[in-house]
Amino acid sequence: MFRQGALAVSPLCIAVIPWGLLAGSFAIEAGMNVMQSVAMSAIVFAGAAQLVATGLIKAGVGILTILLTTFFITSRHLLYSITMRPTISPLPLRWRLGLGFLLTDELFALCGNHSPKRFQPWYALGAGLWFYISWNLATLAGIFAGKYIPNLDELGLDFAIAATFIAIVIPTIQRWSVLISVLVAMFASVVAEALAIEGGLMIASLLAMICGYSIERIFGNTTFEHLNKKEEQA
Repeated sequence: MFRQGALAVSPLCIAVIPWGLLAGSFAIEAGMNVMQSVAMSAIVFAGAAQLVATGLIKAGVGILTILLTTFFITSRHLLYSITMRPTISPLPLRWRLGLGFLLTDELFALCGNHSPKRFQPWYALGAGLWFYISWNLATLAGIFAGKYIPNLDELGLDFAIAATFIAIVIPTIQRWSVLISVLVAMFASVVAEALAIEGGLMIASLLAMICGYSIERIFGNTTFEHLNKKEEQA
């Protein structure tokens, strides 16, 4: 199960390599030394939060602002942990702490919908640990690349961030409420960016959640497969 989990997350490990390279090189560019850059990836282990925090450090922003910003960026992990709590809570403390540290968007995409009977701790550990190792190797490569390759951030590596989340989100679109949420978030975020609205990403996220929740309340937890069966019966 450990090996199966590592194999299952491997495509996402490959997709996140450019992101890790960017995070590592950006840390060096922001004035961190090698040890500080390595420690940031090893301890924080959150790509989006690392990139934003590094940018704030480079801009000389205070520690309170950095903490608040990264708190809001990573607050989705609270939702992940609440969703997986019924599955994880029966496990011993060492398992809860380990899997809690390794819980990322990628691990949630693989294991977040597993029922308590289906969930395999060793599968989750293999996936989470292999992704952790891959992320740190990628950022380590970015750290050394940042010292010798100038303007690495201008190579378009940041597209890997969008590509990774697209790969995570698309397979989860199995219900109408989720599809509506994705479409609303996409449209609202593009409009907010075009109009230069501050906090547009947060506004788009809230609108998407409200619309998705409303659709589910009105029409129920309807999947595409369920709708197709109804049409066949009709």
